[in-house]
Amino acid sequence: MRDHSSRGAMLLDPEPSSSIPASIRLDRARLLDALTTARLNPSTATLRRSINDLRTGVRSSAGAYRVRGLREAAEFTPEFLDEEFDQICGAQTLDRARYYVDRLIKSITEVRTSAINDINLNRWKEYEDIQTDSLWLVANRERGGAHSAKYWGNFVPQIPHQMMRRYTKAGDWVLDVFAGSGTSLIEGQRLGRNTIGIELQPQVARMARKAIASEPNAFDVTSQVVCGDSASIDARKLLRAHGQETAQLVIMHPPYFDIIKFSEDERDLSNAPSVEAFLDTIGRVVDNVAPVLDRGRYLAVVIGDKYANGEWVPLGFRTMDAIQQRGFMLKSVIVKNFEQTTAKRQQKELWKYRALAGGFYVFKHEYIFVFKKVHK
Repeated sequence: MRDHSSRGAMLLDPEPSSSIPASIRLDRARLLDALTTARLNPSTATLRRSINDLRTGVRSSAGAYRVRGLREAAEFTPEFLDEEFDQICGAQTLDRARYYVDRLIKSITEVRTSAINDINLNRWKEYEDIQTDSLWLVANRERGGAHSAKYWGNFVPQIPHQMMRRYTKAGDWVLDVFAGSGTSLIEGQRLGRNTIGIELQPQVARMARKAIASEPNAFDVTSQVVCGDSASIDARKLLRAHGQETAQLVIMHPPYFDIIKFSEDERDLSNAPSVEAFLDTIGRVVDNVAPVLDRGRYLAVVIGDKYANGEWVPLGFRTMDAIQQRGFMLKSVIVKNFEQTTAKRQQKELWKYRALAGGFYVFKHEYIFVFKKVHK
C-alpha cells in the first residue's frame, strides 16, 4: 500500500466501512524461512535474485507459499508485499537490503500498537484508508446501511470513522455530545466501539435510535442515545450505567451557530443570542464532559464559519480557541471540503453573483479540530 503523507489531499472513500482490501494468506513458517535465507546472501545481487524468486513463488496461487490445511498463516495485501520486495531489491547496499528484510520479518513476527488505537505500526503501509493529511476531500457522503442524509445538518460518516480508527481501540467508549441522527453511533457499531450519544431534541433522538437499531451489531457493543443537554447532563452517570468510569474519545459536531435553526429550545446552540453566548455554551459542554475523558485521549470538533452583516465570522477558530483555553492541546487542524446545501445548489448562480457583488467567497470548507487532553 502507498503512504499519502506527502501527496496532498486524499479523496476519502465514500464507503469506508465496506472497503476491505483483498489479501493473500501465506505459509508463515515457509515465508520466514525464505526471508531468513535470503538475508544471508553475500551480495546485493544474489539477495535480489532470492527476493525475486520469493516474489514469483508468492504470486503463484498454486505455489508452495500459499496456506494449505491448518498451517499458521501470514496475511498481507499484495500491494504491501510488492512494495516491500521492491524496496529490498532497490537497496544500493547489502546492509540496507538486509535492513529492509529484517523490517519485513518484523512485520510478520511482531505486532506493535500504541495505547490509543489498534493500528499495527509494523504494518503501517497497509493502512492506506486511514487519513494522515490535513486536507480531506470527500466526494460523496456515505449512505450505506443505516446512514441517511435526511437529517439537515448531520455530518459525513467518514469523519467519525476516521476519528475512531485513529484514536480508539476495539471495545473503547466514545461519547458524541451532539448525536443528531446517530452518525457516530452507527459507525461505532460497525467498528466495534461502544458509543453514547447525547441529543437535545426528543424527536431526533427517537429517529437516531431507530436508525441505529436497523444497523447490524456484529460486535455486540453498546450504542445508546440519551436525550438531554450536553452542557449539564451527568456524563459520568451515563458511563457508570454501563460499568464504565471514563470515555476514550469525545466527538462534537455542534450547530454552526444560527446557520440552521434546529429547534425552538433556548438551550439549542442554533438559538444562541450571540457568538459570545454560543462560545460560552461550547465551553460549558467541554467543561462538563472533559472530566470523563481519559487523560492523553482525544476530543474531535467539527465546525464551520459563517457570515454576518457582510463580515466573515471565524466561528471555527474561535471555537478552537475556547477549547484550548480549557487546557486541551491542539494536535491538528483539518480542512474538509464542504459541499453546498440543497438550497445553495438550487441558487448557484445567485450565490456567485452575491459573492462577486459583496466581495466575499462562498463557503466550501469546514474544520475538524483534534485536541488531546493533557491534564486530569
